[in-house]
Amino acid sequence: MAVWDKAAELLEDCSWLDQVVAVTKRSRSRWDALRFQVDFFRTLRSSHCDLAIDLRSGTRSAILAFLSGASQRIGFYAADGKLWRNRLFTSLVHHDYTPDQHVIDYLLALLEAFGITTNQRSPELAVAATKQEAIRGLLEEAGVSQEKKLVAVQPFSLWHYKEWGEEKYISLIRWLVAEYGVAVLVTGSAVERERAEEIVRRCGAGCYNLAGKTSLATYAALLQKCHFFVGVDSAGLHIAAAVGTVTLGIFGPSSPESWAPKGGPHRIVQKKMDCVPCRQKGCDNSEKSRCLDELTQDEVRSMIAAQQGGNSAKGVS
Repeated sequence: MAVWDKAAELLEDCSWLDQVVAVTKRSRSRWDALRFQVDFFRTLRSSHCDLAIDLRSGTRSAILAFLSGASQRIGFYAADGKLWRNRLFTSLVHHDYTPDQHVIDYLLALLEAFGITTNQRSPELAVAATKQEAIRGLLEEAGVSQEKKLVAVQPFSLWHYKEWGEEKYISLIRWLVAEYGVAVLVTGSAVERERAEEIVRRCGAGCYNLAGKTSLATYAALLQKCHFFVGVDSAGLHIAAAVGTVTLGIFGPSSPESWAPKGGPHRIVQKKMDCVPCRQKGCDNSEKSRCLDELTQDEVRSMIAAQQGGNSAKGVS
């Protein structure tokens, strides 16, 4: 499986994968870039692939499929003017993405067109025991009580128009600690650590800053340890669902119909407004989302209470 290098470690423990090919996108000198590309495709071709399946629609992955040396190469037909890309495949599927379609169903449609079917339509991630042990050590080092159930809260996104607001998360975390008697772990990337620290400082006892303290793979192990995840439409939401943790996704202008974790106990909360989801980068692409600004504490708390079966204290069921 070929994936961006930042996601490669998520697949390390997948039992049905023989090899993960990490595609990097970092800046290199012209000579280093050429040498890297030669080595990369030499390694790829050494696998002697018979079949290449391109789930993306761009040019980079099409070239990768072609240079893999696979005699059969399948992908989505591109009607965006890059028709040369289509010539790199031996078989193409005409299947346009529509806003009412979940991305999972869209991607699986490519496989189904060639008779590759599955009843398992939600992603699953395996987590090795070594990573689980590393998380136990991390929680002990952070002083997190091993007797309390853990709730992961991810307030941050690469895209600020998807964020609900730090003041609201502070209030929500205080409520979670008081109402359910849980330990709340504020998660995020290393660059978000200072923002997380401010939230934790203002929340007080029962709240811990884990932002930037894990790799992506050990983040999966951390989320697997949690009883519940609440946070923005982000990678964390999908990783939590993939390791079997119950999720509540806070959605703004993006469409949960396309992006929310599917099935089971997973839920979303989104402001009911005529313009939602607009699928834009905030109102009129302003990077500010009124639907999130006006989403209230009561709306989020009510969804959590309903999701947890109304059980409180103080101890999540």
